[in-house]
Amino acid sequence: MRLVSEGAIESVSKSGFGEKYFKRFNRWKITIIVLIVLLILTVAVAAAIGPVQISPLEVYKIILQKIPLIGGSIQVDSPPLTQEIVLLVRLPRVLAAALVGVALASSGSVLQGLLRNPIADPFIIGISAGASLGASIAMVTGIGASLLGILYSVPIAAFVSALGTVFLIYSLSRVGGSVSMLTLLLIGVAITSLFSALVYLIMLISNAQAQGILYWMFGSLTLAGWNYVYMAFPFIIVGLGVILYFARDLNPIALGEEQAFHLGVDTEMLKKILLACVALVTAAAVSISGIIGFIGLIIPHIMRLLVGPDHRMLIPSSALAGAIVLILCDTLARTLISPSEVPVGVITAILGCPFFIYLLLRSRRGSWLRRAMS
Repeated sequence: MRLVSEGAIESVSKSGFGEKYFKRFNRWKITIIVLIVLLILTVAVAAAIGPVQISPLEVYKIILQKIPLIGGSIQVDSPPLTQEIVLLVRLPRVLAAALVGVALASSGSVLQGLLRNPIADPFIIGISAGASLGASIAMVTGIGASLLGILYSVPIAAFVSALGTVFLIYSLSRVGGSVSMLTLLLIGVAITSLFSALVYLIMLISNAQAQGILYWMFGSLTLAGWNYVYMAFPFIIVGLGVILYFARDLNPIALGEEQAFHLGVDTEMLKKILLACVALVTAAAVSISGIIGFIGLIIPHIMRLLVGPDHRMLIPSSALAGAIVLILCDTLARTLISPSEVPVGVITAILGCPFFIYLLLRSRRGSWLRRAMS
């Protein structure tokens, strides 16, 4: 039974608004499909690259063989050592990179919309600084090697510290029952400076752990295994799911909080929910990778140019693109000077910084940024 008559649908589709919307919706579908296909290809290619060369097709067979119901019909002729390399070494690292890319890029798109600041990223509210401080303390004190033999102390400490930092900044930003985004931004910058200084002080005091802390601050997925994937996956997926549920409510924020409120958006509740989700997914990402910059800043801008400012499409497309880009960057990081390895945060900074400067110069004193956010 149809709830809307065919005539009504036809009249809407013939209107200028209807045609424009349907064209945009079709473009969105194509964009998502293309990004999903690219992500699948990127995972296979990244897992195939390394000291032991493995074909992407062989990687697909090894992965599909482990999937219930369809795995029994897949014939794999690869040696056991090759399967172990793919399943135990490369695949978990690739999936960890994908999760971190999803978290950072989606959080960046949310913060840019929520703060109405085109240069906002997941670290602007102090998440990275809090995670770094917690990880540094765990490295120096050596508090417990693992929890239940599954989760290591460093990512646990980074995760808890990052969440605590966000809630601290949020509490300090409350004025008369509401939270000013500008106040939150400034307090986040101040807390970031303070915690960064404390991390540097810890490095000076503990020379033995200085290299590990420095490597963490540059961002690395060297230690990322299945334990890290299992730890981050539920937090990132749940947080992203809630973010996508409220993506529609982010669109009126571009008009201003007062206008959004008159349009029926509970802006204060939306701030609480989205900031909590951003803190959750970014803390989970930073806890397994350290500080990786520019993914949450650059990717949303690129996708905004491709799909427009509607957060219903911008957030999922940014998440997929972030996963693809960070997998490629991590692959480059571990193969560029093999057998040594470059922190992936160095790669993203080298690639992202010039690109962002180019965007700023091209913007003609910010006009491009204003158009992208409109």
